[in-house]
Amino acid sequence: MTESVTTRGPRIELREAAGSSDIAGKELGALEKLWNVGFVRKTAIILLLALLWEIYGRWLDNPLIFPTLTDTVLSLWSNVASGVLPARISASLQVLLVGYAIGVLAAGALTVAAINTRIGSDFLETMTAMLSPLPAIALLPLALIWFGLGPSSIIFILVHSVLWPVALNTHSGFRSVSPTLRMVGRNYGLHGLGYIFKILVPAGFPSILAGLKIGWAFAWRTLVAAELVFGVSSGQGGLGWFIFENRNLLDIPAVFAGLLSVILIGLLVENVIFRTIEQRTIARWGMQH
Repeated sequence: MTESVTTRGPRIELREAAGSSDIAGKELGALEKLWNVGFVRKTAIILLLALLWEIYGRWLDNPLIFPTLTDTVLSLWSNVASGVLPARISASLQVLLVGYAIGVLAAGALTVAAINTRIGSDFLETMTAMLSPLPAIALLPLALIWFGLGPSSIIFILVHSVLWPVALNTHSGFRSVSPTLRMVGRNYGLHGLGYIFKILVPAGFPSILAGLKIGWAFAWRTLVAAELVFGVSSGQGGLGWFIFENRNLLDIPAVFAGLLSVILIGLLVENVIFRTIEQRTIARWGMQH
């Protein structure tokens, strides 16, 4: 395509724009359109990993060390059909949701105090620096002494694993809100909780959501680890105890079925629940590219 140069800038810009629109207007093929969908790309990665798992398991040919994906799926289906695995998953999720909810509420309270008072900010920063590096599972022996045998001990360490990452990210999100938005809120007469929920929370929501994701991941892995050590809670073990129990029975496909359940639940929460929240908030508000 040849261009005639004139002394009038707008004409050149219009012709260049026309040339670029011809390039942008080129239609993508069906496979290219399909590959541009994030769900398709992620599914392809998962299928590739599943194929590698199956190939390695068959090549190793030792189900006591590394069962194939086929044996794992069959064991998973058998335990789901018998009702054992759904009961264990339900027991774990009930404790997890309680601990996660308490941790998020406590993080919100600490952040509100930190954003409104200097001493609150100093307290949050000091406690986060002290306790955030401390693994939650390391507190399990103390939790057993303080709260005894039962779900309260696990809930305590879950709150610890959720509280600090959520509080830290929420506080960081609040502090990153631009002074212009803050002045707008003040000019509208917003104070206290109204100012926080109408100005700070929407503006800092990307950081808040990131903290919620990190808190969920920490809580999920802490719960499974605690159940592996702690065992049965209130007469019924959770998913971690299911893994530990089958390891003692040398039912390795069932162990891998439990691990696969942990992975599948993590993928479900991340790609369905958090992704839906992200699309209906951050993406809709134009805060994400």
